[in-house]
Amino acid sequence: MKRKLGCYHAHYSNIEHIEKALGSYDIELVHFVDPGLDRIKNDSDFTEELALNKIKSTLDWLASCHVDAILITCTYFTAHLPEHFSCPVPIIKIDDPLFHKILQLNRPSVLVFTNPSTVEGTMEQLHKFAAAAGQEIQVEPVLLENTFQLVMQGKKNDYIEAVSRGLFHAIEDHPRKTVFAAQLSMVPAAERVGRESDAFLGNHLDALPGYLKDILSLETVGR
Repeated sequence: MKRKLGCYHAHYSNIEHIEKALGSYDIELVHFVDPGLDRIKNDSDFTEELALNKIKSTLDWLASCHVDAILITCTYFTAHLPEHFSCPVPIIKIDDPLFHKILQLNRPSVLVFTNPSTVEGTMEQLHKFAAAAGQEIQVEPVLLENTFQLVMQGKKNDYIEAVSRGLFHAIEDHPRKTVFAAQLSMVPAAERVGRESDAFLGNHLDALPGYLKDILSLETVGR
């Protein structure tokens, strides 16, 4: 039976990454994009409560659209989602497969970000994830300053170039640690740096297909 997955994005650029990662599976992807929170989060009257209410209302709407599960691809959205949020369909956070990989490798690691608004929330979620698994981790965050606005402005190539440089530097600066790209938008740069440096560089799409295959019992196309 063909499964239907609702994908909740903060930017249109994430759609192609998910389509590519799940292209070999018999699944219908329904994309919902809401860049608003990223555009107003620095306004003087912006509050965490406003963000939470907007995310919750959007998830309720997605759940009513006849999907089997919801994939949240924005780390800002996942960081502001209540731990025990009630939803009639399963909610899958884009970070969960990456967190699984970090715990599986169990090495001192560096988590590289471009969006400053996601750093604190993602690190908090990672430590909670590790604690729930009874595991201690050594992970430090690194922020690539002044890069995220490029993707929000639609400057895709400039963003990939800037992130690639930042990831190369992260690998050079932390030779004894494993480097991970912390956001889905960073995947093209992470894949490029991984190829050109011959170093392992973790990203969300490495583990996502297998993770969703298990959760949703996905079948490959033509099976």
